[in-house]
Amino acid sequence: MLRILLSLMMLLVPVSAQAQGFDHGGWDALLKRNVVVVRGGVASAVRYDGMARDRAALKTYLASASKISRATFDGWTKPDQLAFLINVYNAATVELILTAYPNVKSIKDLGTFLQGPWSKPFVTLFGKQISLDEIEHGMIRKSGRYNDPRIHFAVNCASIGCPALARAAYRGATIDAQLDAATKGFLSDRTRNRPNGNGVAVSNIFNWYRGDFEKGWRGAKTLPAFFALYASSLGLSPAAATSAKGGQLDISFLAYDWQLNKAG
Repeated sequence: MLRILLSLMMLLVPVSAQAQGFDHGGWDALLKRNVVVVRGGVASAVRYDGMARDRAALKTYLASASKISRATFDGWTKPDQLAFLINVYNAATVELILTAYPNVKSIKDLGTFLQGPWSKPFVTLFGKQISLDEIEHGMIRKSGRYNDPRIHFAVNCASIGCPALARAAYRGATIDAQLDAATKGFLSDRTRNRPNGNGVAVSNIFNWYRGDFEKGWRGAKTLPAFFALYASSLGLSPAAATSAKGGQLDISFLAYDWQLNKAG
């Protein structure tokens, strides 16, 4: 009788509230054990040897995520949805690297001439096998649900040029602060983003996804205006920040380092 009553009570709990009960703890523990901060905390590297030893736990986390139905997911709050998708993407990327580790120097090694590593169906989600591209570009970027360019500093492509893989799982309740911290950290990394004369030299991420930064998030309708929001992190002078706010800033793009973000 008690079991029946508990089941009925669960049915009465809103699905959005149930989202908070999804256990990201396994992924969080893996990150804390196997991700190390470098360059003063603005970047990170992954202990893939440790991830390989913990692979059973990684697979358990991904299997748990695969059991979430689309209907359940759609009932969650947007912050819970976004945290879930970012965590699954990052965990699946680590698993993809482990399929060939230690014989992999770059995630690009895992693709073929006809199909990149991000395009092949690899992740089981919402009842079918999908690709990393489908999560990032279809579900996160182009779904129209989130419209937050800071996601580019949270999803991790297992490369040195990529923004840091965070040492904690994303959570719906804290995701805004987490995304802001990730953005500030990446823009503060002078190996990938820095003042350059009267302008800036920045990661190619801003070239590839420029349109995402020009959709009006927090009023920024140009890439310079987005940089003005984080002028301090990027190291802009007051004059450059004022110009950037008005949409004027010389921008060049740096070469992207696709080497594996492996801890030494």
